[in-house]
Amino acid sequence: MAVVTMRQLLESGVHFGHQTRRWNPKMKRFIFTERNGIYIIDLRQTLDYIEKAYDFVRGTVAEGGSILFVGTKKQAQEAIAEQATRVGQPYVNHRWLGGMLTNFQTVYKRLQRMKELESLDLTGTAAGYTKKETLQLSREKDKLSRTLGGLRDMQKVPAAIWVVDTKKEHIAVDEARKLGIPVIAVLDTNCDPDEVDFPIPGNDDAIRSAELLTKVVATAVADGLIARSGRATRSGAEEKPEPGVVGADEPLPEWERELLEDTEKKADEPAPAAAE
Repeated sequence: MAVVTMRQLLESGVHFGHQTRRWNPKMKRFIFTERNGIYIIDLRQTLDYIEKAYDFVRGTVAEGGSILFVGTKKQAQEAIAEQATRVGQPYVNHRWLGGMLTNFQTVYKRLQRMKELESLDLTGTAAGYTKKETLQLSREKDKLSRTLGGLRDMQKVPAAIWVVDTKKEHIAVDEARKLGIPVIAVLDTNCDPDEVDFPIPGNDDAIRSAELLTKVVATAVADGLIARSGRATRSGAEEKPEPGVVGADEPLPEWERELLEDTEKKADEPAPAAAE
């Protein structure tokens, strides 16, 4: 079964790139066409790259690695937190602090401080603290929870990172590359594919696109966890997105239907007979 279908990608707007004047020429090979001043991403390539990224994530997790989910832009924050939490992986969805990877020892100390504060009674009746001290400690705890809460169980740097919008998260990408940590990411038409090990050409600005692709990565993690436990293989995972699930009240525009039908037609064409 396919990890995700062409129709799901179309419904989520994964094919919409940036305006033609805002692009990175290195992304030319991933562009299908241009429509009304907007680049349209070649979803046939997207499907292929999703499969590659899925297999890598699944294999990495099956071997004991973890995936750090990163997406601090508004459109990605909810999906990053929800999907990472679903599969028990660390995440950053508010602000990336410089050194989160390259200076992880310091970050780890801050995580311990956060847990220490969480263990205190800061309701106003804490023994040994004045009201002013209680307020200061409470504010410190809230600040640490906001910036580091998604990393609370991370004991070491991750085996790989998943990124929504490599331009916005360039510090995270740079730190990962410096440490040799593989980067899996959505690549919009204004991004640099040379910075990513496992690119997924697609829209990194739409909420539904970020949700779908982040869910695919999380499902690969879940599949890897199952494989790690020895209870099933990829074909037995139950969390896979159901193919072809599209709202009846959201018909595809004519040009998108043509793109979908053309893809399905090519998929149904019989392979040429072998020469005798």
